[in-house]
Amino acid sequence: MSLATFGRTARIFTPTRITHRSFGIKTTLRAQELITKLAKRDQRSSHPTPPPSSDDLITTMPHELRIPMQPHPIRAETLTQQWSTTDLELLDIGLTKHRHPENLADKIAYWAVKSARKPTDIFFRNKYLHRSVMLEVVAAVPGMVGALIRHIKSLQGMRHDGGWIGHLLHEAENERMHLMTWMEVGKPVLWERALIATVQTGFFAVFSLLYMVSPRTAHRVVGYLEEEAVTSYTHFINEIDAGWIENVPAPEIAIAYWNLRTDARLRDVVLAVRADEALHRDTNHHFSDRIRAKRESLFDDLDKNGDQPPIRY
Repeated sequence: MSLATFGRTARIFTPTRITHRSFGIKTTLRAQELITKLAKRDQRSSHPTPPPSSDDLITTMPHELRIPMQPHPIRAETLTQQWSTTDLELLDIGLTKHRHPENLADKIAYWAVKSARKPTDIFFRNKYLHRSVMLEVVAAVPGMVGALIRHIKSLQGMRHDGGWIGHLLHEAENERMHLMTWMEVGKPVLWERALIATVQTGFFAVFSLLYMVSPRTAHRVVGYLEEEAVTSYTHFINEIDAGWIENVPAPEIAIAYWNLRTDARLRDVVLAVRADEALHRDTNHHFSDRIRAKRESLFDDLDKNGDQPPIRY
């Protein structure tokens, strides 16, 4: 191609390319301007809908939500028996019961719990009300984590869970009720709340990972954690008996939840909480044993005992 021919070709095609490019830019700008104008017009013409009033919410509340879901205590006899101080003291909860580590996983679980207790003892010392808040914030995590993971596995496997999910959720709810009770008695200050929230967040992450990797070890950790809880609440009772902690009246939430007498005191609440923790201790050690024995379904043993549930869930 000669130089003259090349020049004519350049003069023919160069404006065309520029024209198309300019047209694209102009079109984009015009579209943006149009969108902006429409948005401004909508803002001027429309008024934000006010949130529903309390009367509206009451009127539109579904019937299911009008039936309050009351938390149930972990011990079934609480529903029919009003606990006195003597009744709570006579409960055989196994104060000195301890599961001896049998293998490496058990030893790691036991060491982890014992190691975590040391900084707690240093930080809280004899402030047992605040120690109890810390304990329950952490203790309410494992049941919910275990139930969630087993729930997902049940959905993925399209089969029943063997009856664990309900018990784990019940445990988490029970531990949360412990926390609600202690918050009525002791009021942690802001920096204590921040520390407790930080510890709970870290424990949630670590325990979730542990449960996905080794649920048997996770339940063993909870079993040892509950052993320490029983010990801590025993020290709590001793402090009350020694007069170092005032034996104030029990809060209303505790009287209603544990079906205590109307004249119940703080010591009765600690006795009731300690009995719950002993039950969680035994339950989680048992769960760990069932996983090790490869016999996770509770329904198999319930069938043998004649306690077959109406549905398998």
